Amino acid sequence: MATFVIGLVILFVGAALYGKFCEKVFGPDDRETPAYSKQDGVDYVPMRCWKNSLINLLNIAGTGPILGPIQGILFGPIAFITIPIGNVIGGAMHDYFSGMICLRDGGTQMPTMIRRYSNKGIFTVYNIFLCVLLLLVGAVFVYTPGDIAATQVFGFDGKATSMSTWVIYGVIFVYYLIATVFPIDAIIGRIYPIFGAILLFSAVGVFIGIFAKGYPLLNVWDEWVAPMGFNGADPFNYQNYFDANHFLPVFFVTVACGILSGFHSTQTAIITRTMKSERQGRTTFYWMMILEGFIAMVWAAGAMGAYNLGLQEANASLATGTIGIVCKDILGPVGGIIALLGVIVLPVTSGDTALRALRLTVSENFHMDQSSNAKRLSLAVPMFVLVAAIIVWAKFNSDGFNILWRYFAWSNQTLSLFAFLAISVWMFENKKSKFVWIPLIPAAWYTFICVTYIANAQIGFHIPWTPAYVIGVCAAVAYVVVVIWYGKKRAARLAKA
Repeated sequence: MATFVIGLVILFVGAALYGKFCEKVFGPDDRETPAYSKQDGVDYVPMRCWKNSLINLLNIAGTGPILGPIQGILFGPIAFITIPIGNVIGGAMHDYFSGMICLRDGGTQMPTMIRRYSNKGIFTVYNIFLCVLLLLVGAVFVYTPGDIAATQVFGFDGKATSMSTWVIYGVIFVYYLIATVFPIDAIIGRIYPIFGAILLFSAVGVFIGIFAKGYPLLNVWDEWVAPMGFNGADPFNYQNYFDANHFLPVFFVTVACGILSGFHSTQTAIITRTMKSERQGRTTFYWMMILEGFIAMVWAAGAMGAYNLGLQEANASLATGTIGIVCKDILGPVGGIIALLGVIVLPVTSGDTALRALRLTVSENFHMDQSSNAKRLSLAVPMFVLVAAIIVWAKFNSDGFNILWRYFAWSNQTLSLFAFLAISVWMFENKKSKFVWIPLIPAAWYTFICVTYIANAQIGFHIPWTPAYVIGVCAAVAYVVVVIWYGKKRAARLAKA
């Protein structure tokens, strides 16, 4: 338990110190925000700080900070340290600077930010990459909450051949379409406070329950073996799992959103159009990512407690099965159902804005008028047809969802590298080059992680681990060198203009 507490201290104390430092480096001021200068009643709408923060938290926190840590904690209690450190200096910083740069540049979306601070080739690759990722996010975040609702809440079998499965998917799908098309304050701004209350009950309830029920959590200095097994099996050995499954890079791809998510930059960009002041940025962007890290820590601890008590059934799904077990064991039948609703809320409230971001991205790049519901609907429908096709394929293919999830997790982390590049160049252009190490440290790390992973993975190039590691290190060095060279070149050209 001590390591878990130490991790929480690192998360919140680190956020208070490093978040303030990042804010000082950026330098928010009292200039008029796009919510006022471009107010249109649809996307540019002034909203209160608490509402923007809550919407951003719900937008960025999908199933990643739950399913990822549930699987990532199999690597042992080291996860209680790596999650908060990575979140503070990587994920929260990524979200803060991405959001603040888009805010200062007029409420632009991420593709515009990438185009502004890179070149045409990088922008083209990013745009294609982003659209594919947002489609995958939309599909994954219909599939996962739909299956959790079907199997854990309603007690259905969740099979592809069951009508109940598609009815639940359909309800989520209709909500997504409404949230994608109608003005942000008419749908998202009104319903999210309700979702937020359910989410907070879920996360805080499980957190308190971990201590109240005395869940046995291992420390980094303990022997990494569970006190007992389940269904007569031998106790789970975390150390063996750590040794056999390549903590680097697999852990950082598996945990994903609790530490860093490239998808988040697309969501913070949406909120830049509803913020009343730049000074609200640290609360809205940085601290909301810290809260996602807290959710990840809570579910990592809940999962480890369930594994150590032998509560996990041998034949149950590791992800969705563990969610139901933890919720119901800690909060009882009724509280457990409410907590499960909180888990379902997370992906639903990320999937809707992912598709909203996709609509905004496409319309902005192709200069498509989005002033009426009919015009927004005409653009949204083809996107939803593609998402539906992906879901049907994944559901009827025996390994479809696993393939979908692996590509989603890897591409999600890889997308952040584009944001780190743009943040670095922005620093060079704004005479803050002495602070370029802030984005470059996590950028170099995740270049190594993402390149090494895809080089070795079955869904990638299937290269043996040793050369994959060498390729990853070389890629990380090349990334840093190229970004610094390009940033200095851009700054020098700007100085001459």
